Amino acid sequence: MLDQIHLLAAVTVLGVLEQAYFFLQVIYARRAFGISPPKTSGPPEFERIFRAQVNSSEYFPIFLALLWQAGLFFHQGLAAALGLLYLCARYCYFTGYRASSSERLTPIYFSSGVLWILIAASALGILHFFLSHYMGLNILHLLTA
Repeated sequence: MLDQIHLLAAVTVLGVLEQAYFFLQVIYARRAFGISPPKTSGPPEFERIFRAQVNSSEYFPIFLALLWQAGLFFHQGLAAALGLLYLCARYCYFTGYRASSSERLTPIYFSSGVLWILIAASALGILHFFLSHYMGLNILHLLTA
């Protein structure tokens, strides 16, 4: 069983570490700009860092759910590779947003595209499971026949 989820688990741990890094960046920015919680406004430099972290946190549960569904129902290796691409794009998004709000656009579009691919892989994998498990139809066998 573990050989079927080890790549997904590794990407999950990397994602959690990335989220922790983003949280730390907000803490450092709060100290640098003298902004105490619960305030969320300040200089544009702080607000961009704060928004980049919040936006990344909002998408993280969606990413995790899709990563695991695509990995379990479609293909672990593909899902893990897409997960790494997503995490890389999110890091580029964070660093780009920190520099300028316009620098976030390309990485956010790319990471959104990766999420759509994970959605498609998840849906196909789950559909294949239902058809084969409950109806006895093996679509892969039908397509290759």
